[in-house]
Amino acid sequence: MSDFRERVHEVMHGFEISTETLKRVSDILLDEFNKGLSKDKSSSVKMLPSFVRDIPNGQEEGKFLALDLGGSTFRILFIELEGRNFKTTHEVFELTESTMTGPGKALFDSIANCLAEFVTKYKLDREVLPLGFTFSFPCVQKGLTEAFLIRWTKGFRCPGVEGKNVVQLLRDAISRRGDVNIDIIAVVNDTTGTLMSCAHRNENCRVGVIIGTGTNACYMENLENVEKWKEDTEEPRQVIINCEWGAFGDNGCIDFLRTPFDQEVDEASINPGEQLFEKMISGMYMGELVRRIIIKLANEGEFNNGIVTEKLSEEYAFKTKYLSFIEHDVRGEQATEEILMKMGIKEPSEKDCSIAQLVCCLVSTRAAHLVSAGVATILNKRKQNFTTIGVDGSVYRYHPLFKSKMEDKIKELVDPKYEFELMLSEDGSGRGAALVAAVAKRLNELNE
Repeated sequence: MSDFRERVHEVMHGFEISTETLKRVSDILLDEFNKGLSKDKSSSVKMLPSFVRDIPNGQEEGKFLALDLGGSTFRILFIELEGRNFKTTHEVFELTESTMTGPGKALFDSIANCLAEFVTKYKLDREVLPLGFTFSFPCVQKGLTEAFLIRWTKGFRCPGVEGKNVVQLLRDAISRRGDVNIDIIAVVNDTTGTLMSCAHRNENCRVGVIIGTGTNACYMENLENVEKWKEDTEEPRQVIINCEWGAFGDNGCIDFLRTPFDQEVDEASINPGEQLFEKMISGMYMGELVRRIIIKLANEGEFNNGIVTEKLSEEYAFKTKYLSFIEHDVRGEQATEEILMKMGIKEPSEKDCSIAQLVCCLVSTRAAHLVSAGVATILNKRKQNFTTIGVDGSVYRYHPLFKSKMEDKIKELVDPKYEFELMLSEDGSGRGAALVAAVAKRLNELNE
């Protein structure tokens, strides 16, 4: 190994996590899971019941709207279900930064305006359609249409929403318009939507994972293991649990994993001390970790002849998608050179490209291995012979090696008795919300 590679490994030694350490992480996470499912409030993972009690059985049918909010863009979908078959029409709408950080009322008014535009455009305003609402932020649910925001994540900071029922805020915004008839019958997290969407195609799916701008997981849990469940215990005696594992470690339980770079990223974020596990994994932060590591190496003279360019000095200038491009650089160093030139490096050397490639590899590998520890924890907890894990999110979807890194590491961490497969979700967070609404409609009709 050349000297500069040795130095990169020295600087990033905390990113190379042994399987034994990952097993320790899994043990700690399992303890946090069990505390979160009980009445013990010390857990950093909230283990929130979703009130979704069943997966699709193939008999759902009807017309549904779905609203998917979880980032700077949101989608509205019209879905026609007929058993396992479906037709989908959707549109994507952009949110401005001022809408994402301005008053909550303005955010929901903007969403209601887009809903009105959508139903008018597709002539859906002649009937009252049931809507499933994917709201991909930490919420305490008290029912299928009661989700109270715990805190904003992913760059949102709209005042007047935390602690409020987001379904009611959306209903109020729709009422203020007075020209749209929509029946919101379910609110779900994107992980639950992913699980439901994959279960619609694969009846073995009982786990949903998101690895995108943020990260989270959910799984189907037996009610007997959910001590804090206060609702009915009739069949089906199960409920999807939204883990909210992005906050794993916010209570200090995995501080031994965090590197100085993780601490820098956290301290400079809009929510210091929160979502610490997410900040080691997700697409919002991986590029920023790479940027800070490269600056450290440049300051030591190892990178770009010791020069830190103006572009490289900009926070979040190194995009997480660049990791995918660099690790997909089958042409040698061409993509790496192009990205480094975007960072203001006029003539990247072979050494500069090699350093960038190694840094990106170590950052993404750690992320994949930490997610794998989380997935293995769920599989070992559920003790099922075979489980399909629905996965969605831009990091998992576009990074060329993320899936294979996860598969290999989960196999090392999970009990060999429990087999699994990873299944890429197709439009999980949108279609899944409509499926939750459809299952709720089916169960309601059964109980009438």
